[in-house]
Amino acid sequence: MLSSIQSHIPSWTVFFQAFIALVIPILIYRVYVRLDNLGEDKLSSSGSANIESSRDPLVADYDDNMQLIKSRIGANSDVVIREVTVGGVVKAALIYVKGMQEDHLLNMRIIQSLKEMDAQIPEQIMERFPGSSAHAVSSATEFSQGILIGFMALIIDGRKEGLLITPPQCPSREVSEPVSESLLRGSRIGFTEDLSINTALLRKQGLSEDLQIRSCLVGQTIQRELAIAYMDHIVNPDLLREVNDRVAQIKLDYIAESGYIEQFIEDNYLSPFQQVQNTERPDRVIAALLEGRVAILLDGTPFALIVPVTFSMLLQSPEDYFERWLPGTLLRMLRFGAAFISLMAPSLYISFISFHPGLIPTELALTIIETRQGVPFPALIEVLILEISIEILREAGIRLPKPIGPAMGIVGGLVIGEAAVQAGIVSPFLVIVVAATAISSFSIPVYSAGITLRILRFAAMLFAAILGMYGTILFFLLIVCHLSKLKSFGVPYISPFTPYRWSDWKDFFVRVPIFLMKKRPKLMKTMQSKRK
Repeated sequence: MLSSIQSHIPSWTVFFQAFIALVIPILIYRVYVRLDNLGEDKLSSSGSANIESSRDPLVADYDDNMQLIKSRIGANSDVVIREVTVGGVVKAALIYVKGMQEDHLLNMRIIQSLKEMDAQIPEQIMERFPGSSAHAVSSATEFSQGILIGFMALIIDGRKEGLLITPPQCPSREVSEPVSESLLRGSRIGFTEDLSINTALLRKQGLSEDLQIRSCLVGQTIQRELAIAYMDHIVNPDLLREVNDRVAQIKLDYIAESGYIEQFIEDNYLSPFQQVQNTERPDRVIAALLEGRVAILLDGTPFALIVPVTFSMLLQSPEDYFERWLPGTLLRMLRFGAAFISLMAPSLYISFISFHPGLIPTELALTIIETRQGVPFPALIEVLILEISIEILREAGIRLPKPIGPAMGIVGGLVIGEAAVQAGIVSPFLVIVVAATAISSFSIPVYSAGITLRILRFAAMLFAAILGMYGTILFFLLIVCHLSKLKSFGVPYISPFTPYRWSDWKDFFVRVPIFLMKKRPKLMKTMQSKRK
């Protein structure tokens, strides 16, 4: 029966496949090199993330200052201006954005303190605000910007400086468990949308004078605060300088999420692989900082960025280190195998069924042929039907409300798979292959890395449909060549596989006991090579 299948393949196709196998790699390589070179010069050195504020000074006259501030922000309906008197004599005004402070705290701690105190100098007034910190500014631009980002502002007659007072309490989401990185064993704390809370969570991981956090403003029309975290005596100064330079080159009106920053600072925007890792877990960030990496946190998002990143990091989980080294190693090796299955399983199915059935064991080949009786589509169309259905169900499960989303994905997959088999559209063996592929993709710890493998899976299927096993091997070699050239902030993406460093292999495929990992990764070129 196998010979009858092979007899349907014309002999000239062998010469056609050999010709294509020689020509297509050359063409694809030339196109890839051309596009890759275009991506290397994406970042330009013009521009800066911080807008230089005009130094229009505040004056000693209360009315002039109020007119200046009202001309800038007074037209906003959510800006509240409350005029009071300091000690019942000196005119003053408290300006804030409605909803960013709690009114009873405002009345108790700020306004009441102003009414009871004497007309004092600003430094003494600062001491009268319990639970708050205040600083003086002399620029009207800085003063108005401070109001709009949540500070309470105080103008006092006769003073050339205004006060920006940090509100005692700002509304924000409570600290909760990370949604995208849940663990069975480990911390249940995740970042929130408040940058000050996120930096505090990093500090609460443990006492260290080496942990440095530097902030700046990004965005040209709407500015947001960005923080860069690193370990002072560990990080490579060249890496830190490169991160600062790339962040400073971002020119955008508004940065809504850290994903915007990721797209601006990555090395090669044409690559399907992510070159910046995102995480909601403070413990993962601290672990990366101790390896000499740099973290970027943006106000308004719970996702922090870690640079540089390697491919093996995307298949690692904090749980690998919380468990003993044998279970941790087993779980990690399972993820590497699952990543390969998620990427190559459908293309291998197409190659074997359509071009190389002789490579399948005879009994298994007979079973597959029997289950494919009556299927009207070639293997490629058959696989595409199921794969696209699974992807739609996966996306629908994410967008649906949480109580019914998981149930919809599971039930929908079972119903569609069973109905397709009963209708004779797909074979039962293919349902097993697609189900194994989908389950394997769920085992990837980083969601963005799973998306990359899902995209490349369709490309691998097309290669397999055109050239069979030659195309599958060609596709895999192209991916390997691309990964060997790809870098993240100067660090080879598939290190420590290449360039080879034996000491870094202790935390690669195998996770050796923690007491044997005495050195930090050599690929990071840290200032301190040994762990304390």
